[in-house]
Amino acid sequence: MSVKTNIVGWETITNFVIDAFKGYGIPEEDAKICADVLLESDKRGIESHGVNRFKPIYLDRIKAGIQNPITNFEVIKETATTAVVDGHDGMGQVIGYKAMSMAIEKAKKFGMGMVVARNSTHYGIAGYYTTMASKSGCIGITGTNARPSIAPTFGVENMLGTNPLTFGMPTDEEFPFVLDCATSITQRGRIEYYARVNKDTPAGMVVGRDGSAQTDSVQILNDLNTGNAALAPLGGIGEELAGYKGYGYATVVEILSAALQQGNFLRALSGIGENGEKVPFHLGHFFIAIDTEAFMGLEAFKKTCGDILRDLRGSVKAPGEDRIFTAGEKEYLVWQERKDSGVPINDAVQKELIAIRNDLGLTKYQFPFE
Repeated sequence: MSVKTNIVGWETITNFVIDAFKGYGIPEEDAKICADVLLESDKRGIESHGVNRFKPIYLDRIKAGIQNPITNFEVIKETATTAVVDGHDGMGQVIGYKAMSMAIEKAKKFGMGMVVARNSTHYGIAGYYTTMASKSGCIGITGTNARPSIAPTFGVENMLGTNPLTFGMPTDEEFPFVLDCATSITQRGRIEYYARVNKDTPAGMVVGRDGSAQTDSVQILNDLNTGNAALAPLGGIGEELAGYKGYGYATVVEILSAALQQGNFLRALSGIGENGEKVPFHLGHFFIAIDTEAFMGLEAFKKTCGDILRDLRGSVKAPGEDRIFTAGEKEYLVWQERKDSGVPINDAVQKELIAIRNDLGLTKYQFPFE
């Protein structure tokens, strides 16, 4: 007799997500890319961007007609080392994968490559694309703008997206250095996760229109959509804790995600039309690849990078702390724990997966939590 568990094996969840994406009209090869990006989040323990977002961020948007299942990846301008592409509101993961692949190919030929995209959609965890670069022996950099969530320093209106500024670098260790984080204290996906598990958002992460801190996760999501709340930038509210630094970096990402490709920005990314209707988000991204072989060579880079990380982890620890981590290490450790078991699925997402299966008639799937 089988025992119920909330752990779904990787093969089962991967095949299910691919088939569900296909059921929503996404071509098979694109569906595989989308599933790979989505589940990479769960492999790294980043639940805020994994199967938790499968239905609300991707399937629901396709169903609402604000995201196209078939991705028209159009190159509208190209040089030896650069390209501008238009995603025509297709699948952000497909646009991101193809754009970073182009940047890497250019870097391998000419030392550096940069590709920018406009009219895209949510592309999943940014670290996926920088890891593509690091696996190719390149330094990878990417960023994306998003629907307004962050208030500028001394402001309370949500103007900037959470706008991650993400780096990936190859090392001589088992895992690359991957710094993938929003330019806000937290991101909307984390608050969505808090809301799903009925947990309050820690005070100080979100500011209300009256300037006070908000903690009710469900209310915060509503207020972010109506403009009655905003995320605080990295560093926090005002200048006391240097929130202007997070505000500044978020602005850098906004500029690089809009100005080079002449895409939408700030309030135009709300996803809400003039009459309150849902409209495409028209997001922008940028992708940079730098070939380490064009400098002092890949192996030399990996060794120095690894030495820096090992020195950091080997430095004096604070009282009561067992270890110091470097970026990408915790995610690697989560994968070591999960690779032979699967992805944990919470109660809310379990119900969503069952409903998706039943709606699409994917009767060959029986989940272990049923």
